[in-house]
Amino acid sequence: MPFIRNHHRMLALLCGVVLATLPVEAQSFDDWFADKTLRLDYVFAGDNRSQHIFLKQALATTRWAGRKSRLTDVPLRGNGQIRLSDHQTGQLLYVHTFSTLFQEWQATEEAQRVPRAFETSYNVPMPRQAVDVKVTLTDFHDRVIGEMTHTLDPQDILIRQTVAGAADWRYIWTPDSVPDLTRCIDLAIVAEGYTEAERGKFYGDCQRAVDALFAHEPFTTLKQRFNVVAVAPSSADSGPSIPREGRWHRTAVGTHYDTFYSERYLMTEAMHHLYDLLAGVPFEHIIVLVNSSVYGGGGIYNQLLVTTSDHPTFSQVLVHEFGHSYAGLADEYAYDDGFETMYPADTEPWEPNLTTKVDFRQKWADMLPDATGRVGLYEGGGYQSKGVWRPSSDCRMRTNESPDFCPVCSRAILRITDFYTSRSAE
Repeated sequence: MPFIRNHHRMLALLCGVVLATLPVEAQSFDDWFADKTLRLDYVFAGDNRSQHIFLKQALATTRWAGRKSRLTDVPLRGNGQIRLSDHQTGQLLYVHTFSTLFQEWQATEEAQRVPRAFETSYNVPMPRQAVDVKVTLTDFHDRVIGEMTHTLDPQDILIRQTVAGAADWRYIWTPDSVPDLTRCIDLAIVAEGYTEAERGKFYGDCQRAVDALFAHEPFTTLKQRFNVVAVAPSSADSGPSIPREGRWHRTAVGTHYDTFYSERYLMTEAMHHLYDLLAGVPFEHIIVLVNSSVYGGGGIYNQLLVTTSDHPTFSQVLVHEFGHSYAGLADEYAYDDGFETMYPADTEPWEPNLTTKVDFRQKWADMLPDATGRVGLYEGGGYQSKGVWRPSSDCRMRTNESPDFCPVCSRAILRITDFYTSRSAE
């Protein structure tokens, strides 16, 4: 298959066709939160048997760019959750779901031999009073395998007040003369491996990325619901690191190929530094655009997307990876060489475009029978040729040759966008 091998090896990360609403009453954002961002930096550590969660620091940044409604709803389960609850009453105030590079690494052979630690950062709205923050990590069976709770007081004098990052940034697409941070999804494209002399190339590549994304339905139809900013930190060296060639470059974000010893897996582990570069930038989703013509990349749900700028399949790979990092879509191809099975037969995947038939009713059963012949049950997906089914014979999430998303994936993209941009649940 032409896609990036092993680039999601653990992430059962993306899913839920039906929006899951937690059993709490609706609440006003302004009652509980200020219009500021609280950045939480964590370290996740362990091996394939044990997991540990550590808080490194909390930082306060400028305006809140995330949702202000549906605060306790869960559009996708992800591989982990952050839950903010009022410290005095225990009332649930906010939920954020995610997946991580650490959890993906736990499914590799290396995790059998040596423990490792991985950085991660998350933005949540700034609470007006003390909250209990609960972080949980789950496995392929949706069982909690790591958990930590800490209390955070917004008046804590050791919450660092951050200033704007050193990188220049500008809007390259917004549907409004004044960008609306609450009615649009805020996407940041960050330069990686572009020297100061190549800044003009970066802005040109950014425009190509925006054009490629919105050339694909349903993003074409949804274009008015996105803001896009270009963030341009300079790198000392041009292009990313290629360890297999002994090339280690000094770059803004520290990306490299050969992540987890997979040649095409291009990723960064420097999440805290990446968030430093984005200080003061309104964003919810991140694309790291790497100045390279070598095929590679990866996407992690609600964490980041990494893709190269100059490979001939740039457009296809960008849109495919955005399907992962933004819309919660799983890979639909198979290799049957995974170190660990990601989709056990007794557990329904929570990606909207895969099923083990344990609970197919929650997937695309309502779209069958399909008069167009595009939706059905095709065995093979999620890196496995048996025991996992996908909705279409081909799709943007399966091959580079497919021109578009299948109807099931398109519906998933529409649903997640409606979740973030609709105010009907206020």
